[in-house]
Amino acid sequence: MNKQIELKLIEFQKFIDYKFNNSEILLQALTTPQYGNENDLPHYEILETLGDSIIKLIFSLKIYNEGENDPGKLTKTKQCLENNRTFSKIASNMRLINYIFSSKKQSVEGTSILADVFEAICGALYIDSNYNLKLVEQKIIDRFIENWDLFIEESSNFSKNELLEFLQNKLKLTPNIRYEYEKLGPQHNLRWIAKNPKLLDQNEKEILKIPLNLESSQFNTKKDAEKELSEIILRYLKENSNLFEKV
Repeated sequence: MNKQIELKLIEFQKFIDYKFNNSEILLQALTTPQYGNENDLPHYEILETLGDSIIKLIFSLKIYNEGENDPGKLTKTKQCLENNRTFSKIASNMRLINYIFSSKKQSVEGTSILADVFEAICGALYIDSNYNLKLVEQKIIDRFIENWDLFIEESSNFSKNELLEFLQNKLKLTPNIRYEYEKLGPQHNLRWIAKNPKLLDQNEKEILKIPLNLESSQFNTKKDAEKELSEIILRYLKENSNLFEKV
């Protein structure tokens, strides 16, 4: 590990007030896939996936420990935490961009990379602390998300959740929203299109026919493509409310 990388890792550990037992896992959490592929280094993708689950569990336990008995509230909370834009905002406030290892040709500011790294850091911290969920909560969640009730409320305003609530109100049930994804471009610079949406009941039966030709633009992540397609579907359903008369 070169000196410049080492110094940046030390600086970040001071910033979150935690010394990693294994600095390699911290480096992995801060390394973008493009930079990792260019320099033969592990990158954040697996830690991002783990961190996503860790964050959802922490917030679900917060709600449960407050005495909440409605499983729907837990489900809605997990749906809210799919909002990349909220985590990107937190990562921007943390100035995570100062610690991320990215390719010179790669844009980071204002992209989903910030949210990905935030989640990856939570995953790395969980592993390094010998699976200490409380430590992740103290060092990251409670410190950088000061008002988590407001955080959830703001996060709930994202498109897929709005679409679900609209459908629940119209159909009097909670549908499953299924998307297909088209992958474009080389592995180091993938783009995604969300397409062919379907609204299914718990038995995987289609509830409401919507045009299969609805699709998103190209995005760096599936989540962002899904977000735009959710907005397109919601707009379509509001403009064609007569569809619900046939259900």
